[in-house]
Amino acid sequence: MRAAARVVSLVPSLTEAVAVTAPGLLVGATDWCSHPADLDVVRIGGTKNPDVAAVTALRPDLVVVNEEENRAPDLAALRAAGVDVLVTEVRTLDQAFTELDRVLRACGVPERPRWLDEAEEAWAAVEPAGPPRTAVVPIWRRPWMVLGRDTFAGDLLARLGVRNVYAGHPERYPRIPLDELRDSGAELVVLPDEPYRFTPEDGPEAFPGTPAALVGGRHLTWYGPSLAEAPRVLGRALRAAPR
Repeated sequence: MRAAARVVSLVPSLTEAVAVTAPGLLVGATDWCSHPADLDVVRIGGTKNPDVAAVTALRPDLVVVNEEENRAPDLAALRAAGVDVLVTEVRTLDQAFTELDRVLRACGVPERPRWLDEAEEAWAAVEPAGPPRTAVVPIWRRPWMVLGRDTFAGDLLARLGVRNVYAGHPERYPRIPLDELRDSGAELVVLPDEPYRFTPEDGPEAFPGTPAALVGGRHLTWYGPSLAEAPRVLGRALRAAPR
C-alpha cells in the first residue's frame, strides 16, 4: 500500500492519532471524532452509519477503520467504490500499539511519534491503583450492558488492578439485568462517560452501597495520544473510589 496523502478516519481514536501526528493529512472524519478540538475536516456521519458517498467524494487514498466500531457492509461498499480500507483490530493494549504503528506507516509518517513512545513508557511503568478489586463496568443502561471478555478497556483496567467480574463471559458486551449486576459480588463499579454518559448520580442510584469510580471514556476506550496520560488519569479516579 502506497503512503496516503488524503485520509478519512471512521474511528475517533485513529482520527486523533493521525491528526496529532500528521496535521493536514485527514480530509474527513466522523461526527464523533471530537479530538483534536480544532479538527477542521469534512464530517461524514457516524461510525455505524457513515455516508459512503460523502467519503468517496473526498477521493481518499486511504480510509482507516476498526473491526468493532465500523460495520462490514460499509467497508464492503467503500472497497467496491475502489477505496483502500485499512481495518484495525484492537482488543488489548499491545494490539493498540501495533495497530497505531501500522496505521501511521500506511499514512506515510516517516518517524514514530513521540506521544506513542511516551504512551508505551507510561504503561510499562504502570502500577495497580491499590490492592486488586473486582468490578462491574457498565457501558450502557436501558438495557444494562457491561464489559465482558476480550476488550481493550478490560485489558487497561486489569493492568491497573481491576478484575472485571464478567471477563470470562462468552460475549464481549453482554446484557446483564441490574439485579444480577448488584448480586455479582463486585467491590467496585466503574462508570465511564461514554458511550453512555454516566454521571456521579448513576452509581448510588443503581448500585447502592457499592463504591463507584467515574472515569473518562476517552482514557478508558480510546487508543491514541490519550494513552500517554491514561494510566495516571485512570489510576487517580480508581484510587479516589472508597474502599
